[in-house]
Amino acid sequence: MSDQTQSHIAVLIPCYNEEITVGRVVAEFKSELPSADIYVFDNCSTDATSAKAREAGAKVILSPRKGKGFVVQQMFDSIEAEWLIMVDGDATYPASHARMLLSETIKNEVDMMVGRRVTPCEELEKAYRPMHQFGNRVVCGLIGTAFGSPIKDVFSGYRVFNRAFAKTVPLRAAGFEIEVEMTLQALSKGYRVEERDVPYGSRPEGSKSKLNTYRDGMIVLWTFASICRSYRPGLFFGIFALLFALASVVAGAAPVIDYIEFHYVYKLPLAILATGLAVLAAISAAIALLLHTQLKYHNENHKLFRRLIR
Repeated sequence: MSDQTQSHIAVLIPCYNEEITVGRVVAEFKSELPSADIYVFDNCSTDATSAKAREAGAKVILSPRKGKGFVVQQMFDSIEAEWLIMVDGDATYPASHARMLLSETIKNEVDMMVGRRVTPCEELEKAYRPMHQFGNRVVCGLIGTAFGSPIKDVFSGYRVFNRAFAKTVPLRAAGFEIEVEMTLQALSKGYRVEERDVPYGSRPEGSKSKLNTYRDGMIVLWTFASICRSYRPGLFFGIFALLFALASVVAGAAPVIDYIEFHYVYKLPLAILATGLAVLAAISAAIALLLHTQLKYHNENHKLFRRLIR
């Protein structure tokens, strides 16, 4: 990779209270990509994160809205570069793989390259919180079902983006669910997403994770459902239509049998319930069809917008 290419690269490091590790992260990326611009976005830290980042040679930008999602939105809005590398400031990702990720992104014309975390078995317990691996598999399984993607690590904080992605992808997430939203938005809008293996280690002694496994897990699932509703409405409302239709058949079986045998419906409440469920199924199916058609035109307009940005 030439120095001329590197001059169009921005390394973006979102941080909250990472004074122990941020200097090391900045120094390693400066060594690996000496011509790239390195920015540390300090998200309301109460320690010496900003000072350590400046000492290491980074440009520090204050990010006043608390939450990683808001930081990423600010990054994409404010930084102008051809290629953007986002990495957490906790020293768990190796700078030595930045060139490989960037080269693969450029060579394969990828919009978002994800550093798929690989950790030796003996370090898994230290590197991941309880339930983290299980949650990652569950969410990746849901994404595979809903979006047909083979992605294996939806929570990785080590990613490379091209300018078109950064300037056109709509983001709303406030917190750590931002990685899930970026992935789902990319898949739903036809951006090209790929993964490459990168080593992932545990935090250094004294550095603490800001994640809350169960709270953040629920937020992630809610984000997934919300994006599916907006960007896979045919699937989302189609499932409800199917469930209502099946429930209508079950509820209506007894009244139908009554009418066949006695030419009279004795189980009138079940007949009313079955009718109501059938109406809900029809409404859900109509909503699915209408929103799917609307989404088609939305995606076409978005593709035109991406062409203008390119």
